Amino acid sequence: MDNKFFVSSSPHIAKKEDVSIVMWTVNLALAPAGIIGIYIFGLHSLLLVAASTIAAVLTEAFMQNARRQKVTVSDGSAFMTGLLLAYNLPPNCPLWIGVIGSFFAIAIAKQAFGGLGRNIFNPALASRAFLLAAWPKHMTVFAKPFAYGVDAVTQATPLSLLKEGKASGLVDMGLSYWDLFIGNRGGSLGEVCILALLLGGLYLLYKRIITWHTPLSFILTVGIFTWAFGSKQGFFQGDFLFHILSGGLMLGAIFMATDYVTSPITKNGQVIFGVCCGLLTGIIRIWGGYPEGVCYSILIMNSVVPLIDRFVKPRRYGIVKVREEGKS
Repeated sequence: MDNKFFVSSSPHIAKKEDVSIVMWTVNLALAPAGIIGIYIFGLHSLLLVAASTIAAVLTEAFMQNARRQKVTVSDGSAFMTGLLLAYNLPPNCPLWIGVIGSFFAIAIAKQAFGGLGRNIFNPALASRAFLLAAWPKHMTVFAKPFAYGVDAVTQATPLSLLKEGKASGLVDMGLSYWDLFIGNRGGSLGEVCILALLLGGLYLLYKRIITWHTPLSFILTVGIFTWAFGSKQGFFQGDFLFHILSGGLMLGAIFMATDYVTSPITKNGQVIFGVCCGLLTGIIRIWGGYPEGVCYSILIMNSVVPLIDRFVKPRRYGIVKVREEGKS
């Protein structure tokens, strides 16, 4: 009788990386976007990042102590939550917004569900949605780039100008695609510089922390959808490049839609997840009440991940070979 191998069900993990290595690698990949954001918007942005990350780490330690669990703040997951939240905030918003947002992200969106690996929604995005509902004035006023030390100088985001009908294109906004690419525009702290986000994403792909399936399907879907439906002049007249380079699409697609806990396990599931996120983002941007849809699209799809994982299952190890042997 031939010897057979008995293998447990997937996923099969062959790497030596632990949670700490993965989290700190992502934090490192996020660093360029933060550095450029601080350079563009000034010292207050640095203070906002510090306030958010410190509050997230302290809240994690407090909650784990309260729940009589081992304190694991050194793994970098709480730090990353605070960092991502800061990146999703207007660079000129009060520091207490970052502190309250980090507390909500860790205590409510993460620890209330059982901690890392059990949360249903991306904590940073859940907190952003909460802050937008609680303090919309602070969450929708954006600083003008390079207006250091001038609190009164603000600038609407390109998507807001388009949604409000105050501009019909980049020329009306006084911007170019290059401005969108390097971050010379209004927006959240960590989302404006596409170049820095792409560099971080390429690093994560190189380190095999993420795969291309979710980010590429997300970005391409937004591009195709806005190209088809994004213009009042008719079908396939929309400025898809504007929508790809504007808002928080790159930050969301590369760093938040790829979150291990709140995204599908299989590659096919990740493509479905990315496509659906892209469709929801396009629908909200074009026909919804908000100028941006990345945050809500990811949160909505986070709730659907268990269904995707249930119906898009990986092939069981050896099943094809067993069937072929049975036929013979």
